[in-house]
Amino acid sequence: MFISRDSLATNHSNSADCLKKAQGKLVKQNKQLKYMSRKLIKKILESQRVALALRQPEEKYRSLFENAVEGIFQITLDGRYLNANSALARIYGYDSATELLTHITDVENQVYVQPHRHQEFMNLLQLHQQVSGFESEVYRKDGSIIWILESARLVRDTTDTPLYYEGFIIDITQRKLFEKNLEDSVAKFRHQTENLELTLRQLQQTQSQLIQSDKMSNLGQMVAGVAHEINNPVNFVCGNLNHAIQYAEDLISFLNIYQQHHPHTCPEVEAEAEAIELDFLVEDFPKTLYSMKMGAERIRQIVQSLRNFSRLDEAQMRPIDLHEGLDSTLLILNNRIKASGDNQGILLLKEYGELPLVECYSGLLNQVFMNILSNAIDALEEVKVKDHRNSPCIRIQTEVIEGNWVAIHIADNGLGVPEAVKAQIFDPFFTTKPVGKGTGLGLSISHQIIVEKHGGRLKCVSAQGQGTEFVIEIPVQQPPMN
Repeated sequence: MFISRDSLATNHSNSADCLKKAQGKLVKQNKQLKYMSRKLIKKILESQRVALALRQPEEKYRSLFENAVEGIFQITLDGRYLNANSALARIYGYDSATELLTHITDVENQVYVQPHRHQEFMNLLQLHQQVSGFESEVYRKDGSIIWILESARLVRDTTDTPLYYEGFIIDITQRKLFEKNLEDSVAKFRHQTENLELTLRQLQQTQSQLIQSDKMSNLGQMVAGVAHEINNPVNFVCGNLNHAIQYAEDLISFLNIYQQHHPHTCPEVEAEAEAIELDFLVEDFPKTLYSMKMGAERIRQIVQSLRNFSRLDEAQMRPIDLHEGLDSTLLILNNRIKASGDNQGILLLKEYGELPLVECYSGLLNQVFMNILSNAIDALEEVKVKDHRNSPCIRIQTEVIEGNWVAIHIADNGLGVPEAVKAQIFDPFFTTKPVGKGTGLGLSISHQIIVEKHGGRLKCVSAQGQGTEFVIEIPVQQPPMN
């Protein structure tokens, strides 16, 4: 085939143009490739810088996570560990965090000694989103038990769905042990303090008993001494009065016989008889002697009552007549009861029932009667000052109760006892009287005598403004000693 020179030239020109275009395109592509390459390199470098920047806090966080003293964790809501640090593993007794993550798959039942504590922790977490200072007992790997303090927060996703919770724990076993030792020490010291207080109360009570016993013993000795001193001359008077009465009767009888046989006497004798009122003397002299005898007998009864009251040191129980003890005590207090001068006195009502002989310490019971009656008189003296319209009165009533017990009621119509005072009325050293007028021992000792010495009961029945009544109840016979 024949190709002309012009055609070849034209083809050559076209090829050159194509080549030139291809070279231009290639240069352009090369420029774009270099640009993209530089851009890619820049992005790679930027990524490397970002990665390095991110790696630094991550490494810092990882260092803090691994080297923290506290046990740090992330746990799923169903109780599986997502992450844990070495400190947590050490607290729970594991060699590594990996061993801990592998071994514990159910926190509630494998870790908590009381599983309900974990549920309580989760409930608080759901309610408040975070919990601080939650204390629990947990198991270590070897089965031993420690105390932990747990704090955590709930982690949610972007849709507010709970994912897991994370936080830290501290081993507070030593603190709890210290607290337990402290509590034990406090309890021990409290117990020792209570024992010391009890001992002090017992010493105070013993002291009060000694004081009151000494007081009553001295009173008893004084009364016994006075009774003894009075008793001898009284016996002498009573014995001689019997002879004097007999002598008077004999003389009067002789005088009557003489007058019958010698009705007329000399004027001097008749004058003397008239001067001395012989007829009246003969009639009244026996009466005078009999009156003296009655007075002497009354003195003898008083002396006997004093001797009965003074029997404070009798060591053995014996059957006694309680009415005799009451009358002896009233005799001692008679000067405070009887009316004298402007003092109208205190009306005494004795309503004695039929009582059997009661087995008791007579001297101690007399002491109780003395304390209660003295308080009643004090209360009525206060009434005289505050309420002149009320006539002071003491009523003593005795009766048999429950078949084999006796009751002695001693009541006054004074101002009564407020509830606050009544609650403390038998406490040692408690008194409402002014300083110097009361020791606060009488009723305390009386309560002990009745309750501890006789196995009885001593009650105070009172209302403010309605008087006060003390009720003494004791068994007729004491139970045999075991």
